Amino acid sequence: MFTGIIESLGTVRSIREEGTNKHFEIASAISGELKVDQSVSHNGVCLTVVALGPGTHTVTAIEETLNRTNLGALKVGDTVNLERAMLAGARLDGHMVQGHVDGKGTCLGIDARDGSWYFRFSYEPSPEHLLVDKGSICVNGVSLTVILLTESQQLFSVAIIPYTFEHTTFGSLRPGDEVNLEFDIIGKYIGRYMAVYGGRVEESRN
Repeated sequence: MFTGIIESLGTVRSIREEGTNKHFEIASAISGELKVDQSVSHNGVCLTVVALGPGTHTVTAIEETLNRTNLGALKVGDTVNLERAMLAGARLDGHMVQGHVDGKGTCLGIDARDGSWYFRFSYEPSPEHLLVDKGSICVNGVSLTVILLTESQQLFSVAIIPYTFEHTTFGSLRPGDEVNLEFDIIGKYIGRYMAVYGGRVEESRN
C-alpha cells in the first residue's frame, strides 16, 4: 500500500529484456536503503526489488505490466517517480494507493498559471473508472486532486504546485505523453458493486 507522495526520482540506468519481461536497473537517492523483495512504486506501479547495486536497484516488469502501463515505453535515461510502501502507523499524507495501475491516460495539454500548472488528461471509459470532482486520482504514482472533470468526454485536470513540478516527472511531462492512472479504490469498489448487484438492488425496491 502506498500514499502517492513521491520520495525520490529514479533514473533508468539499463534495461535488459528476458523473454517477454524487462529488467529495469534504477539509480536513485533511496536505492541504497532498499532490500531485495521490497515493494516500491515506480510511476505508480508496484514492483518488487530483485537485485541491488551501488546506488541502484533492479525491478522486473512482466508482459501484462508492460502492456497495461507506460513502463514498456521507458528508455535508458528516463526518470520515474519512486515511493516505498507506507509504514503502519504513519501519516497518510496522500490517499490509499495500491500500486495496481488501472490503465493509461494521455496528457492533452499543460496550462501554466503563474506559480502552478494545470495538466489535462484523457482516459479510457469504464464503469469502474469513477472520478469525482475534488476526489483523488493517482497519476504516475502521484496522489492528486481531480479538478475540471468532464465525464462525458473522459477528461479531467489536476493542478500541480511548484514542489511537485520540480520533484516528480511532471516537470518533464509533455502533451501526448502517456501516464499511468490508478483510480480511487473506494470508487472502484462502488463501481464493481453496482455493476454486479445494481440490478438486484433496483428489483428489490420494486
